[in-house]
Amino acid sequence: LINKLQPGSVQKVNDPVQNWHKLENIGNFLRAITRYGVKPHDIFEANDLFENTNHTQVQSTLIALASQGRGGDTGGVGKGFGGYAEKQQRRFHPEKLREGRNIIGLQMGTNKFASQQGMTAYGTRRHLYDPKLGTDQPLDQATISLQMGTNKGASQ
Repeated sequence: LINKLQPGSVQKVNDPVQNWHKLENIGNFLRAITRYGVKPHDIFEANDLFENTNHTQVQSTLIALASQGRGGDTGGVGKGFGGYAEKQQRRFHPEKLREGRNIIGLQMGTNKFASQQGMTAYGTRRHLYDPKLGTDQPLDQATISLQMGTNKGASQ
């Protein structure tokens, strides 16, 4: 495969008579695709293919190799890919960066339909009411009875 993409990448291809011949072919292939530009973290281990164990990593390697396709003598195979993405460095003016601090992105969600029903205003006191004292019940929502123990189904 690599010799089709880049002729002469692997000089010697063994006839797979014995296991070490097969392993040597796989090793030669892996070294050649590294030189071709496939990153080491995308390359499978020789035993993954030889022992027929990690098909996913072998497939990932072939996909990475396909993304490196350069056309060459293959009649256009791989044209349009061009390999790994290059780093795109961007520089913004400081005033533009400051403007961005005032924008809430769509990824942060929204507070539509948010409710603090039953909650008191921040900073105000919540008074306690004890009905045993015989005083009149308060008329506001900021006072809770000692027997209630809750905030009457308040929701956040």
